[in-house]
Amino acid sequence: MRTIMKRICFLTDSIFSFGGVQRVTAVIAKELAKEYDVTIVTFDKPSDMDTSLYGLEEADIHYRFFRYPDTPGWKNFCCKSYSYLYRKLLPQTLCTSNLYAKSSFPSEKREALEDELLQGHYDVIIGDHAPLAVRLATCAKRLKGVKTVGWIHNSYEALFGKDSLYIGPELKKHYEFQLEKLDKTIVLCQYDANKYPFPTQVIYNPLTLKPGEKSKGNTRKFLAVGRFSHRHKGFDLLIDAFHLFAQKNSDWTLDIVGEGPEEALYRQKIAGYGLEGRINLHPFTNDIQQYYSAAQVYVLSSRWEGFGLVLVEAMAHGLPVISSDLPTSKEIMGDFGMYFENGNSEQLAVQLEKSTQIDWEMVSAKAIERAKFFSVETIIRQWKKLLEL
Repeated sequence: MRTIMKRICFLTDSIFSFGGVQRVTAVIAKELAKEYDVTIVTFDKPSDMDTSLYGLEEADIHYRFFRYPDTPGWKNFCCKSYSYLYRKLLPQTLCTSNLYAKSSFPSEKREALEDELLQGHYDVIIGDHAPLAVRLATCAKRLKGVKTVGWIHNSYEALFGKDSLYIGPELKKHYEFQLEKLDKTIVLCQYDANKYPFPTQVIYNPLTLKPGEKSKGNTRKFLAVGRFSHRHKGFDLLIDAFHLFAQKNSDWTLDIVGEGPEEALYRQKIAGYGLEGRINLHPFTNDIQQYYSAAQVYVLSSRWEGFGLVLVEAMAHGLPVISSDLPTSKEIMGDFGMYFENGNSEQLAVQLEKSTQIDWEMVSAKAIERAKFFSVETIIRQWKKLLEL
């Protein structure tokens, strides 16, 4: 008798663009497609489709391109008025949250998304990223018989902290009320799981690239990788710390790989410190392995992370790691990592200096062993167990 494959849907803002969320989603979707019927519903334009990105052409995955219909102007005004009242004045109750769920997601858009998801006859739908997880929760009542799963890629503090650039504390209760309606929400570390009052499951992100040549540990190069976005990766802190470090050390250099709106700020800082010959900014590349292989120590200076995937990538290349003392970093690395107080450039400078004096070969061997905990094979078993419940 032929077994009918379970139908899995990933609902995502984008899959055909560069980003950590896209890369992790692609890796998980490709692995699941070996045993399940997988569809990705994306808000990308059909003209953006490029399955060579993240090796998506290697898997039998279906793609559907979705766009919300327009909402009438008068209705938009009414919805925005209530949404403002909810965020600024109204009590945070389940009733007011349910009304906000509808005002922030008007019926034209909500029903169109529900129709799109229903036509796929999916067994499981995964809302990829916190905002889409909440929208999936708003649709859950009509998706009877479908297992609904949220997948949160940001840390709890990044989403709801007072300095959040994503959601902010005024919508914390709303997200909690709405995500309670899903069957399960995936988070990326136990620290975050303990913060949420609704059912969660911790599934770490897997190593999403094939490691290049193991570092030889003889280049005297620090490495940092990430998008040059406002405050997030803390590259401003790293440049400040390297300036302090460089006052006592004349040998080591720093490579920062990435692109984004803060590049001009970084270049200004580097020039101000007179470090143009020692701090080098490099554009994003699909061959990031070359930088890991050429580095001697990796540095994560982030102010927040949902899951520091670059830590796993660095360890897989045998690199010792310095990291801000984020809960997720400590879960990923345990006692292996060299930590500094989040946001403290002076402490980071001290750790930069200490890292030049370690037993590099011993630490490198530990790095490679630690990275094995995050293999695709290990992580995908957890996903399959979740999908079969």
